[in-house]
Amino acid sequence: LLSQFDPDNTGYISTEKFRSLLQRHGSELDPHKLEVLLALADSNSEGRICYQDFVNLMSNKRSNSFRQAILQGNRRLCSKALLEETGLSLSQRLIRHVAYETLPREIDRKWYYDSYTCCPPPWFMITITIVAFFLYNGVVLDRFVLQVTHPLYLKNALLYHPQLRAQAWRYLTYIFMHAGIEHLGLNVVLQLLVGVPLEMVHGAARISFVYVAGVVAGSLAVSVADMTAPVVGSSGGVYALVSAHLANIVMNWSGMKCQFKLLRMAVALVCMSFEFGRAVWLRFHPSAYPPCPHPSFMAHLGGVMVGITLGVIILRNYEQRLQDQTLWWIFLSIYVVFVLFAIFWNIFAYSLLDLRLPPPP
Repeated sequence: LLSQFDPDNTGYISTEKFRSLLQRHGSELDPHKLEVLLALADSNSEGRICYQDFVNLMSNKRSNSFRQAILQGNRRLCSKALLEETGLSLSQRLIRHVAYETLPREIDRKWYYDSYTCCPPPWFMITITIVAFFLYNGVVLDRFVLQVTHPLYLKNALLYHPQLRAQAWRYLTYIFMHAGIEHLGLNVVLQLLVGVPLEMVHGAARISFVYVAGVVAGSLAVSVADMTAPVVGSSGGVYALVSAHLANIVMNWSGMKCQFKLLRMAVALVCMSFEFGRAVWLRFHPSAYPPCPHPSFMAHLGGVMVGITLGVIILRNYEQRLQDQTLWWIFLSIYVVFVLFAIFWNIFAYSLLDLRLPPPP
């Protein structure tokens, strides 16, 4: 069959040949699968169908929700693109916008638009933003941001400090503190603009995993590569989400139909570069409390590495089971090996290297 409709062995079948194949053999197929295949053909804007998509669909190698939608046959996909739909309410337009911002395939966008109920809402990103960044700093400390020149900057139980690395919670709770209002502001903006739509599409479990993995990788990267510096800020988690999203856009450039995608990528990269550049400058700027240096910037790089490995796999496989993805297991194994290496590094390397660490706060 493939040699007949794909003589050049490109892995694709032209839309015309695909439709003729369906018309010729449609009576032999399950009518619900035939409907989905027709929707796939009508929604494809590149004039060709990936043969593997056809095989995956026929063998049910998609998510449970996708298979149930086919078997139940209680959904009707119209052939025109979502952008051509008219008469939508404000909430429906928002859902459509999120679909086009995050998903590269029209058929996935339609499934998401048809099934999304906002239950549960994107609670993880909103909770982290409100509680972690405002409630603690504003209520407990009676101020919204602790500048690195503030007397209480180092005297709290949340930030990561090399002398207190045995207190394991600090590898996570350092995200509750920020080195200035500009640090807090950029992280909050990126987290809400990128993290909330991603959670609406991929769910709290996947997005929280990427975020927390980036946070842990950030503090561990500092403990390995910048051993004498403290860490504050949520940049590890934020950069994991943003870098995964941007990498997903680049990898699926032709399928992404979001408006001004090039401009949006440029703005996101400029914001990230500005915040990272500020972190580098601050790290090597004379400290207000010598001999303890200013916070490290290595957490940003740890977050980026998580985003372009684990994050890309999670965002690329919309609603597919990650346990079936070989690349997912490879990157997860690499991440686990890094975490184990960093733990042993923290246990043994500091004493073996005889470092002069700053005194505990």
